Formats: sequence, structure tokens, C-alpha cells
Amino acid sequence: MELGPIELPRITSTLFLVIFFVCLSAGAQGTVEDYKRSEVIKQNMELKSFYAPKEFHWLETGHKFWYLISTPKGREFVLVNADLKTRIPAFNHEDLARKLSLKSGSDIKPYDLPFFHISFVEKDKQIEFVIGDVVWRYDLISLNCSKISDQPLFSDSLEQRETFQIQNSEPIQSPDGKWMAFIKNHNVYVGAVLDKSKEYQLSFDGAKGEYYDISSLVWAPDSERLAVNRVRPGASRMVHLIESSPEDQLQPKLHSRNYLKPGDALPQKRPTLFIIEGKKQFNVDPSLISNQRDISDLVWRKDSRAFTFEYNQRGHQLYNVYEVDGETGTVKTLINEETTTFINNRKKYRYDVEDGSEIIWASERDGWNHLYLYNGDTGEVKNQITRGDWVVRNVVNVNEENKMIFFEGSGRETGQDPYLIQLYEVQFDGKGFRALTKENANHLTFFSPDYSFFVDSYSRVDLPPTTVLKGADGKVLMELEKADIRSLLNTGWKIPEVFNAKGRDGKTDIWGIIVRPSNFDPDKKYPVIEYIYAGPHDSFVPKSFISKSRGGDYRDWTTLHEVAELGFIVVQMDGMGTSNRSKAFHDVAWMNLKDAGFPDRMAWITAASQKYTYMDMDNVGIFGNSSGGQSSVGALLFHPEFYKVAVSSSGCHDNRMDKLGWNEQWMGYPVGPQYAESSNVENAHKLNGDLLLILGEMDTNVPPESTLQLVDALIKAEKNFDFLLIPGMGHSMGGDYGERKRRDFFVEHLLGIAPPKWEAEKLHINR
Repeated sequence: MELGPIELPRITSTLFLVIFFVCLSAGAQGTVEDYKRSEVIKQNMELKSFYAPKEFHWLETGHKFWYLISTPKGREFVLVNADLKTRIPAFNHEDLARKLSLKSGSDIKPYDLPFFHISFVEKDKQIEFVIGDVVWRYDLISLNCSKISDQPLFSDSLEQRETFQIQNSEPIQSPDGKWMAFIKNHNVYVGAVLDKSKEYQLSFDGAKGEYYDISSLVWAPDSERLAVNRVRPGASRMVHLIESSPEDQLQPKLHSRNYLKPGDALPQKRPTLFIIEGKKQFNVDPSLISNQRDISDLVWRKDSRAFTFEYNQRGHQLYNVYEVDGETGTVKTLINEETTTFINNRKKYRYDVEDGSEIIWASERDGWNHLYLYNGDTGEVKNQITRGDWVVRNVVNVNEENKMIFFEGSGRETGQDPYLIQLYEVQFDGKGFRALTKENANHLTFFSPDYSFFVDSYSRVDLPPTTVLKGADGKVLMELEKADIRSLLNTGWKIPEVFNAKGRDGKTDIWGIIVRPSNFDPDKKYPVIEYIYAGPHDSFVPKSFISKSRGGDYRDWTTLHEVAELGFIVVQMDGMGTSNRSKAFHDVAWMNLKDAGFPDRMAWITAASQKYTYMDMDNVGIFGNSSGGQSSVGALLFHPEFYKVAVSSSGCHDNRMDKLGWNEQWMGYPVGPQYAESSNVENAHKLNGDLLLILGEMDTNVPPESTLQLVDALIKAEKNFDFLLIPGMGHSMGGDYGERKRRDFFVEHLLGIAPPKWEAEKLHINR
């Protein structure tokens, strides 16, 4: 058949369109194939990285430790003897698997044993482990394997917790065993243990509204005096949750609990000294401890000369350490901290040397978190122990005999990411400073009980871990493991890029990471998605290889790769207002949580896009959870010119609705107009962009009404948005269902295509 002249253009056009859409589909983003890779990438990251142990467990006897590693053949337990510098299997995996299979009736593989933790017992000649609720013991000499108990080792039942609380409310015996102290009619009494008729009332000013608290009562070591708090209780604020779909009944359940919010009245404690001989009572002057945020435990000196406590004034701008004389009740200020912004109680560190003759104290008074040595008698600073434009992150150990401190710090080494942790030692007088780790990496260290050895596992997000055993002087004694990620790289997985750029001031470096999909093509355009958590209590960008982010329950960074696989560039960075840099860097958050470091984040992303032109700056999205949920909504309220799409889960959308402690720390006290200024609810009318809100109805961290009030405000402002309420879900990013909705939302609104159907058989995914 011959084609007429009019038919040829029609066939040619049709063929062109077919070829065009085939090519478009092959290079598209947000496809079924992308979703399939997204589903398996986390498993690949976990199972295809070998010889990268994460935890090390020193034995109580000798210089031995064990750890668990993933190898190409499975999981292996390893035992290291630091003295002998030997590395051997912790036990015979094949023999144990064979015997467990015979005794349990299950097919147990030697390198897929159904437990992840072992305990060495009987002078390290046997190990114990738990499978289900059964405790097993394996003899390393005779190779005998037997059940020890059918009961779980640990239980946290309500009955046990209540018993514990009851026991703690019982009379407290003096160290010499002669006296019992107890509370009766809200007052303090003591009674002789051997003579029940000898009962003495020590206080007469206790009452229902201002009672003595038995849980705070502590005897002096000499049994001649005691200290206890008189408490004026604070407010009670009940919050409620409706569990719509309980598993054990048809009708919904109401759950209620006490949950204080910013501005609520707090308990006020008044430390009191009692001297048994003469029944003397000395009360701490209330003007010294007015308007308390809290008071720490009362702690006696070992020689009973005094007791100490710490006082944090509400508003977090005054923090004192007091000492109360055990004879006269005279109060002496040992340490005084004051600031015009906030004192970060999460960085607080105190160590009393030689029963308080000296005190090691952490402070940001010079603009960076450092250690200071105080005279424990006069309260004067003897010397600054550490100094410089870097921060002390954690004190590992204080050796009083050698007057030496092991501690972790970051930001000291030039040319390195300022968040990378290194291990150091320094003498009390600031001399003898030495770095015990030096590699350009994040160092996780695990000391032996006597601090003569430590394991150093170091890595970066772009550098697989190396694990070595070191002496206390930092010298490498033996290499233990070197990670192998070839199998992971063979899947196409892309190592994240560490990227830094100047922040809002054009001077300060902002550090973050860039994650690309495994099928990344630099000739394509990729929308950008930021994962945000800007809580001032920490920094959050991962620093170790395939590790969980810092800051509690927020997703590990496999999430970033899962989202990237759908056809995005995913980024995460720590802007100003987060912790672990200078005090000025941190203070940006003060009374201003809506800032969330956005000026720095936008500058960072812009700088990255100038280097990598495949980043589509016309399509920038953002997602976050909890405080990150607040910030992700804030992106569309306060910076809609930059961020176009946001997914927010479990958000704290008005800091007046959230927990008292966290919010007053950063937003200040009393509750003032700054709270409304940072409120997403108050600013809901400014919404511009595509928003998905995800909420678990059983959120016990951030009350659900925080999100529901935002929903109400958005509706009243006639704003278009999407909302997903998940029955039974707690404080989370929405679980698997919420995760799928979040991915689909970005695919639809950033890629501009309809997400593929969810049915597993269509995606060919085994969920």
C-alpha cells in the first residue's frame, strides 16, 4: 500500500509524539521506578555497609570489650583484648546457632542470630543473651547452651513504677542507722530506730499548701543533720486527648494529663537545714531564690560541713550555685551566671573537686562554651581552663589525682567543619592541652572503665568510618575495622556532599549537606527540598557516616535519601539560632523562634544553586517535624518568595500552646508579645504556597490543639491547604502513611505530576 501525500505528515507527527513521550518518561522524575528505589534505599544503606560498628561495650573485668559488626556474610560479635591487642570472635557463632536451633526448634543462622546484645558473666567465661522473653546462657569453654529464665530481664510495668514511688515515700534512714526521717502532717519528723517512743517533730511550718517534700530529704553523712525542701505547689493544667479508634473497644477514649505551658505557676522550693541535736532549723532566705524555674537536688559535702544546690531563676537569665553551712545555715554564693539573653542549661556542667575545694564549671561568658576552675571556698575564678573561638561539647572524665580532664570539643581545628567532634585533654590550670584525635572527621569515643584505653570510631557523612583502639595518650594501638561500602555504591547510591556557604552576615560559615538521587543527571533540573529542624537546643545536620541526626526523635538521614530518589535535591543545614557554635550565633533564636535561621538557610541554598545550576530555585520545598513542623509552616508564612511547598508534621505552631520548659528557655519569661509574633496561628493569614499538615491525634509531646488551632485560623482566613489527621498516632512524622502522603505531595506540587498509584501490586513493592 502506498501512502498518499496527506497521510505522511500525520504518521510522522504521531511517531514523533510517541518517541517524545517515551523519552520524557525515561528521564522523568517521580516515576514508579523512583518510588521503588526510594522504598529500598534505606535497607540498602543499612545492609550494604560493612565493618562499621556503632557501639562498643567494655567489660567490667580487665581491658576487654565487644562490638557487633555487619559483614558480607551477616552479623558478627567481636571481642577485643586491649592488653594483648587481640581481636577474635566473641564466641563460636556456628556452634551456638546449631544448639539454639536444636533447643528452640527454630532454624537459626550463625550470622543472623536473633539477638543484638550479650553480657559476659562468670569471670567472662560465659555469655548471656535474651531471645524474646527467654534468657539464655552459653559457656565459652564447655560450649554448653541452656535456658536461664523464661522471664524478661527488665520490666516497666505500671505496678512496678507505682511500687517504686511508694517505696520512695517511706521514711529515710540516717547513714548510721540510728534515725528515721519522715513526713507527718506536712512536717518533718525524726524517730529513733531502736526506740519507737523517741519521735521528734523538727518543723512546725508545714501545711497543705506549703509542705515538706520527702523526696528531697537527704541526711548528712554524719547523721547529725538533714536538708529538705519546703514546697509551695504550682499550677495544674490538664490537657486532653481523644483516642478516636482504640484497638480494645468500639467507643473512643478520653486521656488527660498535667501539662504545664509557658506562664503557668511553677512549684517554689525553699531548702531548709535541720540539726537533730537541739532541733535547730535554718531556712534559706527566699529572696535569694525568688521566682524559681527550678532548684537542683540538695547535695551534702562528704564531711557534712555544708550542702549545695543550684538555682535557676525563671527566664533563664540568672543561674547560681549556693552552699549552705551545716552549722549556721549561712548561704554562700559559689558560682553566679547572668546574661541578657538566655543561659543554656543544656550546656551546664559542674564537677566538685576534692569535696568542693575546687569546682570545674562550664560557661559561655566569653562568647564560647568553655571550662573554668573556681575556688570552692571563696567562689572566685582561679583560671579559665579552655579558651578560644571553639566550644567544649562534653566532659568525658575528670581525673582528680592527675588534675586532668578528658573532654570533647568542636570548631578548634582549622579547615574542618566546626561541628566535628574531637577528643582533647587538658590540666586544671589550662596547661598540657593536647588533641587525642586529629583526623578530619567526627570522632565517637568509648573509654575503658579506668580510662586507660579508648575506642575511636571516626567518620563524616562523606567518609566511611574507621575504627581504632587507642591508649589514653591518643596513640593508635591497633586498627579494628575499616568500613567497606562498595556494595552500597554499586546500587548507585550517592555519597552526600558537605557544603558550606556564608550566612546572612556575609561572614559566618553555615554548614550543611546536599543529597542527590542515585540516578542523578547533572543535565536535568531538580526541585530542591530542605529538611528543617531549627530547635535551639542542639545542632542537627548529621556529621557521622549513615548516622542518626542529633536532637532526639527526629528521623535519621536515610529519610533525605528516600525523598531525593523521587527526583529532588534534598538539603539540610544548621542556621543561626541553633547550638554548638558561638553564643552570638545561638542568641539569634532569643525570643525569635520564627527566625529559624531562614536568612542563613536561603543564602546557603542560593549559594549552592549558583554552583550547581541544576538546582531549580523556582521550586523549593521544605518539611519538618515538631519544632521543624513549626518552621516548615513558617517558611510559607514569612518567606513565600523563596519556599513554595511545605509539609509540616506534629508542629508546635504557637509556643504558648507547647510545654513550659522548652519554650520559656528560648522565648523567655514572662509571656509577652514575642510569643504572638512567632506564632503560625497568629500569622496564618499570610499563607502563600502549597501546605500539607500532618497530625497524630495521640501526640503527647506537642498537644494536637496546636495544629488544630492553625487549621482553624487557616480556614477562617480562607486559605487552601491539605490536612491529614492520623488516628492513634503519637508525636511523629505520620508513620508510613504520612511518609507516603508527604512524598506524593512534593511530587505533585514540585514536579507537577500525578504520583503513581499506591497499590503495591502496581508499584511491585513489597511493603
